[in-house]
Amino acid sequence: MIDPGPALDAHLDAVVAMAEAQGGAAGVAITHDHEDHVEGLDALLERIGDVPVVSGRAGAADGDEAGPLRVLALPGHSDDHLAFVAGRAAFCGDAVLGEGSVFVSGNLAGYLDGLARLRTLDLAVLCPGHGDPIWDADGKLREYIAHRLDREQRLLAALDRGLTSEDDLLDAAWDDAPPHLRPFAAVSLRAHLEKLRAEGRA
Repeated sequence: MIDPGPALDAHLDAVVAMAEAQGGAAGVAITHDHEDHVEGLDALLERIGDVPVVSGRAGAADGDEAGPLRVLALPGHSDDHLAFVAGRAAFCGDAVLGEGSVFVSGNLAGYLDGLARLRTLDLAVLCPGHGDPIWDADGKLREYIAHRLDREQRLLAALDRGLTSEDDLLDAAWDDAPPHLRPFAAVSLRAHLEKLRAEGRA
């Protein structure tokens, strides 16, 4: 089982029923510890018993094997974010969404590296934590990388014009962000600035 989700009885009952139909649950894998992904973990374990839980916070690292899953470190949305690869499928949590883009709260360079590494795996499908499966895996990964690099170029252009305040930089490089998403855009802006400073480009 990957990312138990919310602590809703009907949801968890359905998850357990699906697992039992496949022969039971051998373990739980966590892409990252945001509440919407792990809130139901304790209640799920009460239902299925004492099985291994694999997560970045619990020490899982890039390249580890977790049953049929291979662990791929994919920081960015959160520092502890992992993806899990099984065959030609990647369970990517909030690193890639079924629709739209994600906010990156840190380690943007690691995030871009993780997306590039996923591209090398000849994946047939991405299974995001939110939204439908993505059957054009390489196309979506290329789209996500291009989106981040476009933001970077727009941010560099704004800095070159002498803009320095967060509001001005957001207006210049995230002008398409709806007002209710502006706080998340600000988080991504800080991650971009951190990357550019580390590279000596800002």
